[in-house]
Amino acid sequence: MDLKELEKKFETFGVIPVIAIEEPENALHLADSLIEGGLPVAEITFRTKAAAGVIETLRKNRPELMVGAGTILTVEDLLRARDSGAVFGVAPGYNPLVVSKAKEIGFHFFPGVMTPSEIDRGVAEGFKILKFFPSEAAGGINMLKAVSAPYAHLGVRYIPTGGVNASNLSSYLEFDRVIAVGGTWVAKKDAISRGDWEKIKNTVKEAVDIVKRVRGKSS
Repeated sequence: MDLKELEKKFETFGVIPVIAIEEPENALHLADSLIEGGLPVAEITFRTKAAAGVIETLRKNRPELMVGAGTILTVEDLLRARDSGAVFGVAPGYNPLVVSKAKEIGFHFFPGVMTPSEIDRGVAEGFKILKFFPSEAAGGINMLKAVSAPYAHLGVRYIPTGGVNASNLSSYLEFDRVIAVGGTWVAKKDAISRGDWEKIKNTVKEAVDIVKRVRGKSS
């Protein structure tokens, strides 16, 4: 998948579920809840030991689900994400070693930023999409609007993550510099562990409905 196609999918989805999953046996149930809810995308975070195996399982068994990897903190994480079949990778911060390696291997990677200096670095490295983290703790949509303003003419867009949920999702999606948001609320860790697939599916549907209402397009 090339970057333009990935960007179009992010724009259409509007929400990227950020998933921390401990039990590999729950991977396919989770995938089905996301797909049936209308949001066939997941960012599986490397906060758990199961992450790489879950990504591999999803890529092999649910090819209609676009699977990325999150919390990529090291080059080793990056390579594991690529080797397990992740289509893209995301990090909470800006690690030059990881950025360099991602470029070297041609892996779609979106580092995290919070300040103008970090956005400067991203722009200098040629990034057009950056993760904004931790969004709400850093000042939310107003902070993102302020720090992104000097770079708007360059076409840089953001994936705000951290504290985004159904109650504030619309305010993020209404801002044209936001390509999509990342959210743990869509499929919470405890709901996955309990196997509460119906709850997850309903939460996904709610998010999809908000995206449709705000952006006026099918997700």
